[in-house]
Amino acid sequence: MELAGIGAVLFDMDGTLVDSDAAVERAWERWAAEYAVDPAAALAIAHGSPADRTIRRLLPALDDSAVAAAAARQLALQYDDLSDVTATPGAHELLNALARLRLPWAVVTSADARLAEARLGAASIKAPVLVTVEDVSVGKPDPEGYLRGAALLGVPVGRCLVVEDAEVGLQAGRAAGAMTAALKGLDGDLRLRDLAQLAHQLESTPSTP
Repeated sequence: MELAGIGAVLFDMDGTLVDSDAAVERAWERWAAEYAVDPAAALAIAHGSPADRTIRRLLPALDDSAVAAAAARQLALQYDDLSDVTATPGAHELLNALARLRLPWAVVTSADARLAEARLGAASIKAPVLVTVEDVSVGKPDPEGYLRGAALLGVPVGRCLVVEDAEVGLQAGRAAGAMTAALKGLDGDLRLRDLAQLAHQLESTPSTP
């Protein structure tokens, strides 16, 4: 994959910049117990998706107001569960590299603003631009969030690199027209072991803007 044309980086949050997988799983397990849902079924489809989308798939009989209430409960279970939330391996190294290269970046997450700010804060990451589920009408895999992130940075989405650890997020990045970098063995234009690998590759690309 040619990195020389990259003008900005758009990050997913959970599992990409922030290691919050255990907290996410705990919240879904507690929520599933409250709503009599198989926790394994919830965890199989929840990662990377907005809570309301996951809940509609798990409980299709719920009306809109019930889905909203269930999604609010799911998020509430996550707000204060930060004890083991930290930056992912290589995250700070990559963000420092982006600063040296003067490459703008944003976080595009399926979390709401309160949760995103709490988790980023726990990981000692300050996002210059943050797009949350509250900023879009449709969440991932719809491309709206990534299109909004590119627009806020003022960079054509075709020159943006979307970094994701979930297939639903990679689908959103592809649909937006961005290049993609995938963690956790998933398939993107670039496959990453960790974020430090991307830092090294960007810094070794002489013509990176």
